[in-house]
Amino acid sequence: MDSLPLHFNLQSRLCLIVGGGEQATAKARLVRAAGAHLRVVSPAITDELQDLAGTQDEVRNRRFEEADIEDIDLVICATDDEDLNARVARLAQSRHIPVNVVDNGALCTVTFPAIVDRSPVVVSVGTGGSSPILARRIREQLEKVLPGGLGRLATFLRGERASLKAKFPDVGHRRRVVERFLDSVNSERVLTGALPTGDPFESSDDDATGEVFLVGAGPGDPDLLTLRALQLMQLADVVLYDNLVSDDILDRVRRDAARVYVGKRGRDESTPQETINDLLVRLAGEGKRVLRLKGGDPFIFGRGGEEIEHLADHGIAFQVVPGITAAAGCASYAGIPLTHRDYAQSVRFVTGHPKDGHVVLEWQEFVHDNQTIVFYMGLGGLASICEQLVAHGKSPKTPVALISKGTLPDQSVVIGDLESMPATVAALEVETPTLIIVGDVVRLHGSLAWRR
Repeated sequence: MDSLPLHFNLQSRLCLIVGGGEQATAKARLVRAAGAHLRVVSPAITDELQDLAGTQDEVRNRRFEEADIEDIDLVICATDDEDLNARVARLAQSRHIPVNVVDNGALCTVTFPAIVDRSPVVVSVGTGGSSPILARRIREQLEKVLPGGLGRLATFLRGERASLKAKFPDVGHRRRVVERFLDSVNSERVLTGALPTGDPFESSDDDATGEVFLVGAGPGDPDLLTLRALQLMQLADVVLYDNLVSDDILDRVRRDAARVYVGKRGRDESTPQETINDLLVRLAGEGKRVLRLKGGDPFIFGRGGEEIEHLADHGIAFQVVPGITAAAGCASYAGIPLTHRDYAQSVRFVTGHPKDGHVVLEWQEFVHDNQTIVFYMGLGGLASICEQLVAHGKSPKTPVALISKGTLPDQSVVIGDLESMPATVAALEVETPTLIIVGDVVRLHGSLAWRR
């Protein structure tokens, strides 16, 4: 280990900043956030650094003098003058004051790590000054997996610490109790800002009730998963997924989680919704953390509302994580803005699933100008959709886009109009899932399509 990572308590301590440029400002921003007071010494100082200096701080608009280092707890030097940097470092080290010289590791006794701030949880990543860019890249990866509510969890445990010590005086027993809590539903409740139920440190593995995570998996590209979705995918004991969840997305789920397919492929029988509802209740009742993974967004044609109603009726805890719905994801990847002030001031999402070969809708509502209509699950009813829109007054030349396997590497986009589209698609081998967009915004595909 090249250096020992320590977390420096700077509350109300005095930090000397030598320099007044952007680098000095960035460092001052960090130590100020940690509660330090500032003494800034530089002939020129940025406006932000001037603003950072509060009423208890000092700003000395001149060159550094040896007296500036008196009564200081931390020195940061960020100037373009190498001789001055070396002088400040020598003075600090002779007084045993920690010193950081920006971009000069040889003069430093302390370096600034890349920081993931979930206060009071603070995670630091350092490379000993060898590559700050690498440290930042590692921090970016940590940002993706550490929940935003981690600080709430730490604050809660801090508040319980005294009572836990009194209740469980044996250190080993207390550690096991806290570890069990961290694996429980109550831990997840605290993370999301809710209050724990009952005594969060009394539940045993035998009587624990699990939780359901209703998570939107987005339109297909795994890089479009939300951070919260990824976090919960790593917590799940079992995952229930449908046909719109790709293998690439399933690869992001915790490796040892059990997988249960509850969708429909081709002409195979689909899993009845009632069976899915009961399965969610049963698995959660067994104490499992159940990931219900749905393509797109669970509340947009995903029957997510029905599932959480059933969970609520049975007293099962749940969380809902929205996903990028197919309309937004597929349209973006096809270069078709759903609204545009020159073409459409509103957008409607409609299920285009046919019944007996016909799509039954209030067609008169969809023929107004300046709106975009998005049909989900409309491939089988495409001919009926085009016919009904024209019959109710829509121009036969209204542009139409059919997007197949949107956001995936083999995405394809077919462009036509209400008159020509059924015949065009009939002559092609179009793969599901598909999305149909009707409206003048489709004209922008030719110039805005960025994913060919």
